[in-house]
Amino acid sequence: MRKGACACVLALAGCGPMSPDRAADLCEDRARAATGITGEIGIGIGSDGPGGNVELGVTSDYLQGRDPYVVYEECVRQKTGQGPIRPLDLE
Repeated sequence: MRKGACACVLALAGCGPMSPDRAADLCEDRARAATGITGEIGIGIGSDGPGGNVELGVTSDYLQGRDPYVVYEECVRQKTGQGPIRPLDLE
C-alpha cells in the first residue's frame, strides 16, 4: 500500500460513530432548531452611542416542515448507527 493510501485509511478510521451522549446533545439542538426561527436581539449603549444587533436563523428542517422528533431520531441514527439513548425533550 502506498504511503498516501495509508494516511487516507487512518483518517477514515477516525470517522466512526460518535458517542451516544454526544450525538443526543447535537441532535437535540438540531431538533429544537426544526421547531421555528431562532434568533437574538441585542441593544446597548457604548462609547460610540446606542447600537444594536439582530441575528436570525432558520434551518432547512423547519422550512420543510419536518417533525422535530423525526429529525432527532434520524440524526442520532446517522451519527451513532443506533437509536437514541434518551427521548427528545423540547422544553
